[in-house]
Amino acid sequence: MGVLLMILTSFAAGTYAQAAEQQVDDSAQVRQLMQLAEYIGVDYSEAVVNGQIKDPEEYLEMVEFAQLIVDKSQTVSELRRHRNISEQARTLQTAIANKHDLDIVQILTADLRKSLLELAPQASLPGTLLPKAQTLALFTQSCMGCHGASGQGDGLLASQLSPAPTDFTDKERALNRSVLGLYDAIANGIDGTAMPGFGQLTDQQKWSLAFFTGSLAFAADNDTDFVSGAVSLQQLVNYSPKTLAQALPNDLQVQVEQLRAQPQLLFVEQDNPLTFTRQQLHLAHQAYRQGDTVKATNLAVSAYLDGFELVENNLDAIDTPLRKNLEVNLMRLRQVLGVKDDVAGVDNMMAITITQLQQAEQLLQETKLSGGALFSASLVILLREGLEALLVVLALVTVLQRTHRQDALRYVHLGWLSALAAGGITWLVAEYLITISGASREVMEGVAALLAAVVLFYVGFWMHNKTSAKQWQTYIEQSIQTNLKTGTLWGITLLAFIAVYREVFETVLFYQSLLTQAAASQHSTVIAGFVTGTFLLSLVAWALVKYSVKLPLARFFAVTTYLLLALSFVLMGKAVLALQEASLISSSPLPVTIEFGWMGVSSSWQAMSAQAVILLLSVALVLRTRLLKVKRISPQSHREKAL
Repeated sequence: MGVLLMILTSFAAGTYAQAAEQQVDDSAQVRQLMQLAEYIGVDYSEAVVNGQIKDPEEYLEMVEFAQLIVDKSQTVSELRRHRNISEQARTLQTAIANKHDLDIVQILTADLRKSLLELAPQASLPGTLLPKAQTLALFTQSCMGCHGASGQGDGLLASQLSPAPTDFTDKERALNRSVLGLYDAIANGIDGTAMPGFGQLTDQQKWSLAFFTGSLAFAADNDTDFVSGAVSLQQLVNYSPKTLAQALPNDLQVQVEQLRAQPQLLFVEQDNPLTFTRQQLHLAHQAYRQGDTVKATNLAVSAYLDGFELVENNLDAIDTPLRKNLEVNLMRLRQVLGVKDDVAGVDNMMAITITQLQQAEQLLQETKLSGGALFSASLVILLREGLEALLVVLALVTVLQRTHRQDALRYVHLGWLSALAAGGITWLVAEYLITISGASREVMEGVAALLAAVVLFYVGFWMHNKTSAKQWQTYIEQSIQTNLKTGTLWGITLLAFIAVYREVFETVLFYQSLLTQAAASQHSTVIAGFVTGTFLLSLVAWALVKYSVKLPLARFFAVTTYLLLALSFVLMGKAVLALQEASLISSSPLPVTIEFGWMGVSSSWQAMSAQAVILLLSVALVLRTRLLKVKRISPQSHREKAL
């Protein structure tokens, strides 16, 4: 039996590894077909003119590449499920065989490439490019021999190569070439040509060369008035300037060429959350005008969570009213984007929001946070995010201590220590491996807060029924040792984990954003605020543990009950708000603006209603307990009078 299990396990592991390897290979094949389709669209003009073969060798290469695309579209498992791609490949092959005009072939290659792009994994873009001097040195070392010193395809080896090396300064060619296509050519080479792959280069070096060679046909114009967010970095990478220009209004088409000439502008802007916010709102506006309200709403959600939320603390330290107005308007904008055929309302709301974002960005650029403001912001971030988690963990610790279950404390400590580790790992994964969207982060925090609110209310309800010392003594004698079994203890671990984990990741993001507002010399001030916050939290923990032990048992459970019910109230409000920000539940604003962030209170009927349920249940619980006490006391008073 053991041998059979080992065989089955080995077989399953091998099957999984083969499937994973096949998936990686399919992705590489899709990217290669994208490259071939783009290559045909770019070089077809050298092969056929006015229905006649201009260069037999170039034409033969077009025919071979078209056949290769057809063959792979029928053999690659990822592509066999998409018949439209096979049909597009055969249509392209027929057009080349019939020597159709360049315009037709370019339309067919662009459509095929777009279909393939939807299946290909999104390219992992670098955070920054190499300095221009280093990129130029890399080009000289790796590319100049074939492509020439200025990239015109006239290197020392050019005359020996067929087809000839690419002339990167040919604008017509560059208008039909994407940066992604250039990157793939550098990384993997081009089959059937003398272009080798440069696998020995780092990813950043490959991207830097791709952006550099893609810029040589375009002249930088420093007088161009850039519209922030008109073109995203991902768009600039995935599509050729010609394809992008067709999707943009006439007044923005020049932006594409200028960004190809100066791609570093987009990389500089990536570090600015408010620039990202405007960029996403611009795309949302475009999607709305095209009738896609779902996409528009999702982009608006990303604009808030992946952009604006990261600078809320910084802006709050400079102009609190502006921060509040922006927060409200970004929420309202999401609501109007979800309503069809309200172009005027969307245009008006978008204009107001963009104007306020520009004001906020100007304030953040002009106003360097003082040392005192940085210290305060750093301190408040830690206190605000850490206090709730601390109170939950301490409540669990003190309850276990008062019930003489010190042996169960390790389950609590396992929970919050695991949460710290998991939070750190989550941040590292989000920073270096994958992208965790703001919406996903809010869903995680919202669900965690909702679970914690429900569990805390239940624990508070349970403890309130034990506020009588006599009841508690009876409970201990009868069931404390049997009720705190392994399942319950692991439940305590889970609660401690949830309470801490939901705060850790967001805290890290806020500190990252705060550091971008601080000069290098001010980083010590931010650290000082963090250390002070840690000290204050430790002081609160020490005081609560010390003085809670001295409270009479009934008073201790009464105080702890009210604390847990209050935390349940706060977390319920924050849970609803987080799920609203992630657009999982709707948001209906109140007639007046009410905001008490530390209490989880916001101007939303949904959040208010959820907190009202917790409040009413808590009041009913307290009144019920008092009525029961009155009933117990009344018979005793009558007996005393009778005596």
